[in-house]
Amino acid sequence: MRLLCLFSFVLTLLVVLLGAYTRLTDAGLGCPDWPGCYGFNAVPQTVSEQQLAVSRFPERPLDINKASNEMLHRYAAGSLGLSILVLALCSLRARHRAYRSGAWLLLALVIVQASLGMLSVTLNLLPFVVLGHLLGGLSILALLFLLLRRTRPMVPNRSGSYLSVNSGTGARPHSGQHLLALWWLALLVLIIQIALGGWTAANYAALACVELPVCQGDWLSQWQWSAFHPHGMPAVSYQYGVLSAEERITIHVAHRLWAMVTTLLLLTLAWRCSQVRELQFLSVLLALGVVLQVALGVANVWWRLPLPLAVAHNGGAALLLLLVTGLGERLWLVREATWLGTQCLLGTRQ
Repeated sequence: MRLLCLFSFVLTLLVVLLGAYTRLTDAGLGCPDWPGCYGFNAVPQTVSEQQLAVSRFPERPLDINKASNEMLHRYAAGSLGLSILVLALCSLRARHRAYRSGAWLLLALVIVQASLGMLSVTLNLLPFVVLGHLLGGLSILALLFLLLRRTRPMVPNRSGSYLSVNSGTGARPHSGQHLLALWWLALLVLIIQIALGGWTAANYAALACVELPVCQGDWLSQWQWSAFHPHGMPAVSYQYGVLSAEERITIHVAHRLWAMVTTLLLLTLAWRCSQVRELQFLSVLLALGVVLQVALGVANVWWRLPLPLAVAHNGGAALLLLLVTGLGERLWLVREATWLGTQCLLGTRQ
């Protein structure tokens, strides 16, 4: 089961990056139908197939490169669905109920994700659906990471226990509760930031501001709350965006401003967790990940969204989500171990 989790996790990460690459190359509608491509199971290659494709969708000229990008993403996503189906079936033999619940929850998410993928095409890249598709993919990635962590073998440390209870920091016994509260807040703020990034990409607002650190002069006077309406402006197709320049500036600025909040909170979480011995390594990784993601965001604005950096920025968001998820899982283990150690100590004294 661990090997299946590992394979599915790596494949999910690939699907997330391929999805970002597909979106950034404007290939979201590279195939105007679903699940095939111009009525074929693969990208039309021969002259007769391409002529038939044009006759089927005369309003959507065939672009081989964009269609290939889109179908590659679909093949990878389909393979992931089959992998998680096998994982769910194999989990029926697992001893722990948590494994079975996690695997079948993943399968349910994959079904929802496939439906959102279909709606992204049939609704011509409606931003709200595109955002849901992005968040669904990252949710699957995070859940697979948790399941992978839970299926890892437990190796005892030098003291003979599986997790050290003493943090070596002099922290009070109830400090873990405060760290958990901070972690939940950081997770919520990070999810909002990822959603704002997805909304920026779905509405083609990444290049609405090309200045640093300001944005088009007096951006506050151009603020438009209508930019965050879930249904947006009615349109036949949402490819290349349909919002006004002011609304795109609003979305871009909101993403920048919330990035500052996210950066400060994640760095605070990393600093607080670094005071607990069992969390020090992950907290350092989290701090480095935050710095890297901020640098990628600045570089994307400075160099006008080059494709490699834009894909890397999407990957950085996934990395931060995984680091925060792993830190939370480890924090729960430390809290449980601390509680068990306290109970054992009280029992010994009694």
